[in-house]
Amino acid sequence: MKFPSPSSAEAVVSITGLCRRFGSKTALQEVSLYVPRGGVFGLVGANGAGKTTLIKHILGLLRAESGSVRVFDVDPVADPVGVLGRIGYLSEQPDLPGWMRVDELMRYTQAFYPKWDMAYAEKLREQFGLDPAARLKTLSKGQQAKAGLLAAQAHRPDLLLLDEPSSGLDPIVRRDILEAVIHTVADEGRTVFFSSHLLEEIERVSDHIAMLHEGKLVMCGSLDEIKLQHRCFILRFPTTQTKPPVIAGALSVSGMGREWSVMCNGARNELPARALQMGAEIVEERFPSLNEIFVAHAGVTASARANSEEQTTAH
Repeated sequence: MKFPSPSSAEAVVSITGLCRRFGSKTALQEVSLYVPRGGVFGLVGANGAGKTTLIKHILGLLRAESGSVRVFDVDPVADPVGVLGRIGYLSEQPDLPGWMRVDELMRYTQAFYPKWDMAYAEKLREQFGLDPAARLKTLSKGQQAKAGLLAAQAHRPDLLLLDEPSSGLDPIVRRDILEAVIHTVADEGRTVFFSSHLLEEIERVSDHIAMLHEGKLVMCGSLDEIKLQHRCFILRFPTTQTKPPVIAGALSVSGMGREWSVMCNGARNELPARALQMGAEIVEERFPSLNEIFVAHAGVTASARANSEEQTTAH
C-alpha cells in the first residue's frame, strides 16, 4: 500500500533511493522519505533496523552508496559546515566532556554557534534542574541526556535531530525530554526528527512517521492518516477454528478457538462481507495503536522475505 509523503519542495530532509551496505549486511535498502518543515517527524523501528545509519547520512557522516540525501536542499557530505550549523543533534549516549561543569559546557558550545541564545540556554538549564557548577561526569544518565539536549537546542537549530534520546532513562526524564521537544515545535515551528524504538513515545509527539524494518521502509506518512487507514476487527465464529481464517488483504490474523483478531488496511471495507461468507460475526472494531500497526507490517515483511527465500531455495 502506498503511503503519502510530503513533496521534496516542502522538505527539510529529502532522501531518495538511499542504499547502504556494511560487508554482506544491507543496512538500508532503497529508502525514500521526506521530512516536512515544522512539526515532529518520528522514525521508528527495532534496534538494528537502520535508524542510526539513516541519521548518520543526514548528518553527512556517511556518504550515500546509491541514491541521494539532501538537508536544506544541500548535500551534507559536500557542505558539512553549512548543514551542521543549522542542526542540533543528541544521540543515545551524548559525548560530553566529563571534566567540564554545566556552565562551562554552555559557554563552550556557544562558541560554535553564532545564533546561540544564552538566555534560552539558562531557561533550559533551570527547566531541567541542572546545577551550573556540577561536573558532567558526576551527573546521572538522565541529567547527562538533559545537558546534551540543552547543548543541542539552545542555538535554536532549524532541525533538531534526536537519536534514541530517552533510551534507558526513567519515565520522568523521558517525559521532560518529550515536553522539551513538544515546546520547541509548538513555540517556534521548527522541525524535529525523532528516532526511537519506543513506539508509544513516537505516537505521543509525532505528526509524521516512518517505519524501518531490517533496512526497508515499510511505512511513511502522516500519523493520523496511517491510523485512519488501519482497523482491528474481532471475529467470532459459531464453532472452533483449528487454523487461522484466510482473509485477503489482512496484515495479520491471530487468535484461537472461536475468536480471531484481524488487522486490515486497504481491505477493511471488504471484511464485513468476507466475515459473513465465512459465517463469522464482527464483535468489535477499533483503531489500532502504532505498535500494533508496526508489528503487523513487520510481520508481513518477514513473511514475504521467508517466502522469497523458500522459492529461491526450491529453484
